[in-house]
Amino acid sequence: MATPTQPQQYRALGLSTFSFTLCFAVWTIFSIIGIRIAEDLSLSDTQLGLLMATPILTGSISRLFLGIWTDRYGGRWVFGILMLTTAACVYLLTFATTYPMLLVGALGVGLAGGSFIVGVAYTAAWFEPARQGTALGIFGAGNVGSAVTNFGAPFLLVALGWEQTAQVYATVLAIMGVLFIVLAKEDPLAAERRGAKAKSFIEQMEPLRELRVWRFALYYFFVFGAFVAMALWLPHYLIGVYGLDIKTAGMIAALYTIPASLFRILGGWLSDRFGARRVMYWTFIASVICSFLLSYPPTDYIVHGIEGDIPFTLDMSLPVFVVLIFTLGFFMSLGKAAVYKHIPVYYPMHVGAVGGVVGMIGGLGGFILPLAFGVLNDLTGIWQSCFMLMFVIVAAALIWMHYAIRKAERVEWAAHEERTDLPELATPHLFYPLNRPHRPEHPSAMPPGVKN
Repeated sequence: MATPTQPQQYRALGLSTFSFTLCFAVWTIFSIIGIRIAEDLSLSDTQLGLLMATPILTGSISRLFLGIWTDRYGGRWVFGILMLTTAACVYLLTFATTYPMLLVGALGVGLAGGSFIVGVAYTAAWFEPARQGTALGIFGAGNVGSAVTNFGAPFLLVALGWEQTAQVYATVLAIMGVLFIVLAKEDPLAAERRGAKAKSFIEQMEPLRELRVWRFALYYFFVFGAFVAMALWLPHYLIGVYGLDIKTAGMIAALYTIPASLFRILGGWLSDRFGARRVMYWTFIASVICSFLLSYPPTDYIVHGIEGDIPFTLDMSLPVFVVLIFTLGFFMSLGKAAVYKHIPVYYPMHVGAVGGVVGMIGGLGGFILPLAFGVLNDLTGIWQSCFMLMFVIVAAALIWMHYAIRKAERVEWAAHEERTDLPELATPHLFYPLNRPHRPEHPSAMPPGVKN
């Protein structure tokens, strides 16, 4: 396999990142046009949550198969054809006139979300392992596409209506699909794929027998799934809680989605420099604190004092809310990069398959959570119930991660050896070459003498 030059690497990274940004903007389009559709059709919060979440379902499930196809056929054609197919689905959505028709159309729009794993596998193939964390962090910053939608789509919506807004999105995505096929090059693993014996579906899925994969998937369920869910739900939340108009709500929502996207680059670099495990601790601890504070509903208190009752109210102002949601988005962005730092290190020949499953589970969070937010609103009548649910999820992920790490450490102590769960930048000789099998799950199989 010829070593790619830096211009080739940057070309592949730039094309895939820009394409993913457009796909992500399309994937979250219902965060804006869904509000107008809900007004036109008098939808409940549960129905709106389902409409917002339906594209996320398709985007999540499709990641598994798209990851396998990318491992087999390469990202150039899979990415280009995916964008063209999604553009056609977005255009056809504009002919829907009833709620069931919109749900069917939303399933097609959701194919845009599958672009993530295609881009991960395509980008990872161009970079050496010691730089993959940073490269995938830059690619993952394409999540900023949700901010593009939150910021730009409200203005298109007011000027053109939701149907023409969707048509503009479809046209732009179709043009990029053609450009990607024309401008992108085959990745460095293309020749190796052609010369290798085709693997069966069962062989490609073999790494999924390891519990570690599913632990990574839970991490991603929160850092990505909850991010997508909140990107969809936040404009509606801001309108309902603070009485904002759709333009202002969209711009404030962008203050959440932009850091939760762009700082993924920093997360990739930090994962290369300090280790993905440490970054995950930072992410989960900060997210537990932020989601707990955000989950506290406005409450009136009466203290029975010596000289009479003393009433006071706990209520979060909009500026404080913006600061907390910005902080939450920042740490979630670090976590998204850290999760995907693990995959090409442990499973270099199964990036598409393993990354597809992790991405699928994470994406399912983006499907389940908006629907759960709507149901909780209808059942409890408390807007902050969405953050209560997020707090429970991130607390569970933190507990499981800490338990798994301490369990591995106990095995090391019993063997009088110190090992690491993930090779870090300080030990580049432990990164897998591309032709070696994936790393086994049990810590006793790790090379000895490596400081964590």
